[in-house]
Amino acid sequence: MQKLVKIGTRKSLLALAQSNWIKEQIEAENPGTTVELLKIITKGDKILDVPLAKVGGKGLFVKELEEAMLSGEADIAVHSMKDVPAELPEGLTLGLITRREDPRDAFVSNKYNSLTELPAGARVGTSSLRRRAQLAALRPDLAIDDLRGNLDTRLRKLDEGLYDAIILAAAGLNRLKLSKRITSLFEPAEMLPAVGQGAVGIEMRTADKELRAGLGFLDHRDTTVAVTAERAFLLTLEGGCQVPIAGHCLVDGDNITLKGLVASVDGEKVLKKSVNGLASEAESLGKKLAHELLDMGARAILEEVYGQELAVRN
Repeated sequence: MQKLVKIGTRKSLLALAQSNWIKEQIEAENPGTTVELLKIITKGDKILDVPLAKVGGKGLFVKELEEAMLSGEADIAVHSMKDVPAELPEGLTLGLITRREDPRDAFVSNKYNSLTELPAGARVGTSSLRRRAQLAALRPDLAIDDLRGNLDTRLRKLDEGLYDAIILAAAGLNRLKLSKRITSLFEPAEMLPAVGQGAVGIEMRTADKELRAGLGFLDHRDTTVAVTAERAFLLTLEGGCQVPIAGHCLVDGDNITLKGLVASVDGEKVLKKSVNGLASEAESLGKKLAHELLDMGARAILEEVYGQELAVRN
């Protein structure tokens, strides 16, 4: 294992918490290794007044980190997997994925206990088209408004009374020891999570095989299987930007169940499907589920969202 490892990370509280946790794990496992954090401000951190889907989606939070690795400034980058585009730049790879936190979405409110308690016209904040679509399908009578900013900023806007409730990833709240802010949780049957939600991945240069081997102790088999299936599903649907696509995989030994969703932004069309198979077939099952949803009508929905003809992968 090399003596110095540089982690490229965003400056948000959550990103730093995740990167510091990885730093602690690496240094504990390798007493002779020092880990430094290279704090980088991404384009997604700078653009806070425009919905993500309008300015480039998920890649906005990783591009500068990837450039730092390709230039040699950083050795690895620590990502929330739900922020990582389905396709990575040449020369970089997802080296490993750590044990998944709670993948569910959290309902957070200072006045109401659950989504069903919200009165008609209540204002709900979310930055996700996936959440917006599923919220609109569940409660078309709500006012769903865009909510940008880091996790602490979103909570502050709720506390200032700008929203009646906001929807956040439970994993982020748990990692920042803010679990007490969770009012209730959405089960996947009610609101399907984002692909990779709750999982933290380490991206690195493909050529750094010795470093990958040295970090192998961090890899969690079941999480890697699940996220592999989910990301194959997303990639097949050309889900590179933030779109109303959801995917969640459950691993039970050698068997997996993958559930997928494609919805129109207004929630009027929601297509759901699930497939079962072997963990060893995770990638092919993700592709299979994507094609089944396309055959059910997802192609038309996504082409409307993308504003162009969908180039589906095999």
